[in-house]
Amino acid sequence: MTKQIPDNPELEPLTRIQVLVAMGITAVVLLIFAKLWLQLGKLTLLPIKFTPNALVIGLAMGLAITGASGLVYRLWPAYRQSAEVYLKLILKPLIIPDLMWLGLLPGMSEELLFRGVMLPAVGLNAIGIIASSM
Repeated sequence: MTKQIPDNPELEPLTRIQVLVAMGITAVVLLIFAKLWLQLGKLTLLPIKFTPNALVIGLAMGLAITGASGLVYRLWPAYRQSAEVYLKLILKPLIIPDLMWLGLLPGMSEELLFRGVMLPAVGLNAIGIIASSM
């Protein structure tokens, strides 16, 4: 028997502006932190190399993660309920261009900080990968 969590009437969906402002502030804070770390730590960013092989691997990993998330959504009721609350509170007020920004901006600023700055600072080894991933 699945335990149902009642809807919380105190949780009201955010407005489009609230979501966009929160996303923008988060991205800017991560960018500022990354830039400060680069300046104070005397680090250099890792070079970006686009190769067909890397593109195929990236797309395959993205599809695998999306597929795994869809499977978990179907099989785990608590996850499904959590995702639906998120969709109602955060994504519902957004329009298509907002969703593209939501998918790109926070992820890019997070990757810049954690893999672009933190990983070279901690070390390009297993410990650095684990630390920057956590």
